[in-house]
Amino acid sequence: MLSVVGEIQGINRYPVKSFAGEKLESCMIEPYGMLGDRFCSFYDESKEGWRRYITARNIPNMLTYQAQFIDGQIHVTASDGRTFGWDDNLLEEIQSQIKTPITMSGLKAAHPQPEHPQLLSVDGASILLITDASLKKLEATWGHSLDQRRFRGNFVIALNDDSLFEGDWIGRRLNIGDVQLQVDSFCERCVVITMDPDSLQKDPVLLKKLHKEFDLHFGVYASVIKTGEIRIGDKVEIVD
Repeated sequence: MLSVVGEIQGINRYPVKSFAGEKLESCMIEPYGMLGDRFCSFYDESKEGWRRYITARNIPNMLTYQAQFIDGQIHVTASDGRTFGWDDNLLEEIQSQIKTPITMSGLKAAHPQPEHPQLLSVDGASILLITDASLKKLEATWGHSLDQRRFRGNFVIALNDDSLFEGDWIGRRLNIGDVQLQVDSFCERCVVITMDPDSLQKDPVLLKKLHKEFDLHFGVYASVIKTGEIRIGDKVEIVD
């Protein structure tokens, strides 16, 4: 039995970890997740595990570089209009903003390559879902308008009923367009959400409110059961 819980309101792709991403009207979902999402990253070779990745926590200015995934290639535009590929010039640009020696994934390949075949670049799950209801609730708690880009969700779901909670989907399946997803876990948030994606101004109160009201959980991670295409306006059905 299927129950329609909402529809896709926004689609976001983030080809480079901690860079700004791109809004899409539609996207292809592969076995690992969204095609071209979280494909590349910068990292510190002297460290292990997730600690090795260089993010906006290390260099807040990373959020001002917009990344696009076009025909298998990474295209980056700086806030001043300069453009880069996934190459030594971009590495030099980001290295100039941090003392720690860094490198970038897949630099010597003809095409950028994902580091983890199943999960792509650097995160613990494939696809991140957020809802307009949770955005509204946190917005009311914080007392300011919220830009959904702070949360870097791949899909923003407009719910039919604001009382619905995406945490209740954990362990269940969703049908969206041609795709079926398995909702696996909450996304636990960090200080990055306190940064305005445009001005980079920080407000630590946001993270405190999220901790108090949401136990730092905002959005859910999902893995891919069935591949296909997802479009703006596609209905989101929960498989009962």
